[in-house]
Amino acid sequence: MKKNVLAIMVVAALLGVSTLVFAEGGHQYIGVKKCSMCHKSASKGNQYGQWLGTRHAKAYEALGSAAAKEAAAKSGVTGNPQEAPECLKCHVTGYGADASQLGKGYKKEDGVQCEACHGAGGDYWKMSTMKDKAAAVAGGLVIPSKEVCVKCHNEESPNFKGFNFDEYKAKIAHPRS
Repeated sequence: MKKNVLAIMVVAALLGVSTLVFAEGGHQYIGVKKCSMCHKSASKGNQYGQWLGTRHAKAYEALGSAAAKEAAAKSGVTGNPQEAPECLKCHVTGYGADASQLGKGYKKEDGVQCEACHGAGGDYWKMSTMKDKAAAVAGGLVIPSKEVCVKCHNEESPNFKGFNFDEYKAKIAHPRS
């Protein structure tokens, strides 16, 4: 009986470890600048430029605003929102991942960048891999879905006012290359 209880406790503890790390399968975050190398030309859709015009690109910066500090305080978050795990888990791509998964191009200041929606790119960023969708997916490429978005766009956010996936997807849509 004690062994069963211990086994249950171990499984529960493992489930409590950052699910992001497990969801990403150990792939390394490379940062938005690496993505922009291929995704900023107009001829390929300029996905990087589209991202720059969204609130996702300013998500970390927004945590430094007076409004963010007020929302954090109302939610019981103490201290600087730009350092609070409750805020960073959604305002910083890869937050909670092991340091070994954060490549040299990764910067928390980039906010909610490409890899928040498309998965850590360390094993799929090369053009030879990206040209083969199955290989890219095997390398960690995530095809964004409502389930990806609602990890952050949910009732845990102090500013949550509902989430209509189709409406918000249209706001951040970017052409595929």
